[in-house]
Amino acid sequence: MVRIRGRIGDWPVDLTLKLDAEDWAQLAQQVAVAPAANAAVSAPTLDAGDALWQTALQLVRDAGQVEGPRLMAQLAALAGGEAAGKRLLVRLRHCAQIRMETGADAPIYHWQEQQ
Repeated sequence: MVRIRGRIGDWPVDLTLKLDAEDWAQLAQQVAVAPAANAAVSAPTLDAGDALWQTALQLVRDAGQVEGPRLMAQLAALAGGEAAGKRLLVRLRHCAQIRMETGADAPIYHWQEQQ
């Protein structure tokens, strides 16, 4: 069983999926897992996606607060396209360091210090 909880805009989502053994087997066939055999243990490195994520966080941190359309434009420019910018925006919505509030015309993203 898989439970998915979150929000889509203002709507709360609570979805439970029940999968039997055959469903799990089909799902496993679709997921490619890299072999871990003979993998060297090393310090984590920052790949391009992580660097992009850190830069997205820095945008909100530096601004303190930013309206959604402006942030979306910045993220799209940063990520090289609107689709990639939207993925970053969705990720920011679910980040513990970001608080989103509904503004008069658009959502406002606020940076929250870690406590």
